[in-house]
Amino acid sequence: MTDPAPVVLFSYGTLRQPEVQIANYGRLLQGEPDVLVGYHLAPVGIADFDVIRISGKAVHTIAVASGHSDDRIEGVVFALSEAELAATDAYEADAYLRIEVTLESGRSAWAYVAF
Repeated sequence: MTDPAPVVLFSYGTLRQPEVQIANYGRLLQGEPDVLVGYHLAPVGIADFDVIRISGKAVHTIAVASGHSDDRIEGVVFALSEAELAATDAYEADAYLRIEVTLESGRSAWAYVAF
């Protein structure tokens, strides 16, 4: 039996922090740099105490669609299992929506963005 194909996730925020990875996945992730084009970052307040405790931050950033090709968010692409993606969904605050995006490299990935 083969392992299922990994889930590709683009991260630009706290999921890149080692302590957040250990708390959510029990391991450190290896990633590759990539860019989300047509989005800019904005601050978003976090109310979930557990997320604040894990990340060390009450204010995170959120990707907001602008449609302008000069707006770019640098981040990292990670390969996750389905279970790890579910853990990521639980970690991300209610302000985030997980959508499929096409990155500058042409790679398709999940990303958490503003509604």
